[in-house]
Amino acid sequence: MIVTKKLNVGIVVFPGSNCDQDCFYVFDEILKQNVKYIWHKESILGKVDLIVLPGGFSYGDYLRCGAIARFSPVMRSVVEFAESGGYVLGICNGFQILCEAGLLPGALLKNKSLTFICDTVNLRVENNKTFFTSEYNQSEIIRIPIAHGEGRYFADEKTINELEANSQVVLRYCSPDGRVDDDFNPNGSLNNIAGIINERGNVFGLMPHPERASDTILRNVDGRKIFESIIKNFIFR
Repeated sequence: MIVTKKLNVGIVVFPGSNCDQDCFYVFDEILKQNVKYIWHKESILGKVDLIVLPGGFSYGDYLRCGAIARFSPVMRSVVEFAESGGYVLGICNGFQILCEAGLLPGALLKNKSLTFICDTVNLRVENNKTFFTSEYNQSEIIRIPIAHGEGRYFADEKTINELEANSQVVLRYCSPDGRVDDDFNPNGSLNNIAGIINERGNVFGLMPHPERASDTILRNVDGRKIFESIIKNFIFR
């Protein structure tokens, strides 16, 4: 069977974005999908099936990470897109923006160490029944880079309990053998949370950078299945 249908991806570019080109490369060069940049001042998304809010330092991370980007003209359209059922992926700074915009619950606080962390961490796939993670095995352990100064996920107790009860915690920091404890929590996130999804299942935010673990030349493709899951579920849904 020959599949000619392709995903139309829009990558939002804010002043200070620095992972937009990495995401573009993965979708364009590696996965051969249709992809375009969307400047933060644009209010029309055009024909897109997926919006990506990439990592970086939007607006220099003044105030709080993502707090200013949340008010960019494009975000009104992104919120409308998500609320109508469109798929949105927020990576690192993109995750922070999604929380600031109210598309995901909680907030990303300064790392417990109060230092910027650049490392490769182990993650456990807590939910492989999502649009974004279906190509992984349940409880699969993967290694993906992180690079952030404000990645400590926080929410009130009620929200945390709801996320856990609804299987909205998608990725969790863990040991190489899947153990979850403080020794393998790089930033102090509550419950070792590394990525969550909204209750509807169409908005996913994560602090690790899957686009930095998608090319064989980097000798790590553990992040590629996030993008492959999206494509497969879009094409065959």
